[in-house]
Amino acid sequence: MDSRRWDERYAGTDLLWSAEPNRFLVPQVAGLAPGRALDVACGEGRNAVWLARQGWEVIGVDFSPVAIAKARRLAAHHDVEVSWVVDDVAAGDLPAGPFDLVVVLYLHLPSPAMADVLARAAAAVGASGTFVLVAHDETNIADGHGGPQDPAVLYGPDDVVRALGAGFTIERAERVRRPVETGGGTVDAVDCLVRARRVAPP
Repeated sequence: MDSRRWDERYAGTDLLWSAEPNRFLVPQVAGLAPGRALDVACGEGRNAVWLARQGWEVIGVDFSPVAIAKARRLAAHHDVEVSWVVDDVAAGDLPAGPFDLVVVLYLHLPSPAMADVLARAAAAVGASGTFVLVAHDETNIADGHGGPQDPAVLYGPDDVVRALGAGFTIERAERVRRPVETGGGTVDAVDCLVRARRVAPP
């Protein structure tokens, strides 16, 4: 999906997603000393803004100008500063590192484009820095609820670990279940969760 179609999705006045941070991100960064953070494909900015509220110096990048405009408003609402960049993470360079934290949340691209973005995101993680990814897992089509239904843009923990390459200690690489409220009751989505720490230069 190109930026124009995402602009159309984000065009409403309300947030397309919740204003609250991703439920898995919060515990994965708990206890980390705030530093420089990069939110890759940040969308409407909920996670970048939450990180800024915790004291992080954050850059959020997304290819949708409409999403970034909404992210700016969300940051202003919470009275925090975030550096916003409109750019296609699959085609352009990521903001210059190193970063103490790089997060990639629900970014879905066909391989090898996805592997390339992950490798560049990993390279942006500085010494002793942390990488966190959360995404719809490749098993979600058969075993979960919602999310992309095209297997070409889905992946699993092992794919992420391979894309990160050497130089990381893998602290978590697993599938996690996320309850989703529907008209018929609560069902689970299956997500991919990876957290890694830089232990050697890229």
